[in-house]
Amino acid sequence: MDTSPALLLLLTLGFCCPGIYGQSLQIKLRSPKDISQLQVGQKLELECHTDGNHGASWIRQDSSGSLHFIVFISSVSRATFQGGQKTSTRFEASKDSSIHRLAVKSFTPQDQGSYFCVMNFNQMLHFSPGQRAFLPVTTTVAPSTPGPITQRGTTEEPNLTTADPEGRIQGDLNFFCHIFIWGPLAGACLLLFIALVITIVLCQQTRRRRCRCKRPANGKPPTKPRTPN
Repeated sequence: MDTSPALLLLLTLGFCCPGIYGQSLQIKLRSPKDISQLQVGQKLELECHTDGNHGASWIRQDSSGSLHFIVFISSVSRATFQGGQKTSTRFEASKDSSIHRLAVKSFTPQDQGSYFCVMNFNQMLHFSPGQRAFLPVTTTVAPSTPGPITQRGTTEEPNLTTADPEGRIQGDLNFFCHIFIWGPLAGACLLLFIALVITIVLCQQTRRRRCRCKRPANGKPPTKPRTPN
């Protein structure tokens, strides 16, 4: 089944334009009863219920978003598969009154995706809700290996301490906070120290200038000589 750009456009219009999203189309699951238990090789049967006797198409959207045309069932119950083929080795299609049926003969991983029923009626496109069909996810458990054995026959316990990413992040944040707090504070203290040193130097220079003034030997200030009358 090849991806068709026209199908992508149709499905995009169906999702984006509420006027062409037909609530009259409804998909029902016939087999298996529980879609979550779908297995490889199992038969998947879907039904599309419509309000009238009209033709409808089945398309599939895979996990990557690509659309794949499966079959068109006309109003006279004539099925046309991909490439204009009348039959398919992978799918079965039929119509009973207003019910359009699709069956995947043997489900494979390539058949996974969301299945839609599309009908063109009165020049309007009607889309059914998507029916998801995916294989259950299986998880494998890694085999456990025994720990190393010492010469005395005792098993050494492995180091269970693991790195705590949250603790490391918190430690880095605290480190940067300390830098932002103590950095400006240290700079301010340095500026105050420099200002204090400059003040002390200026005071000493002023004091030395005052001490350079001449004084008499007896320590008394000189007297002004008297002028005769």
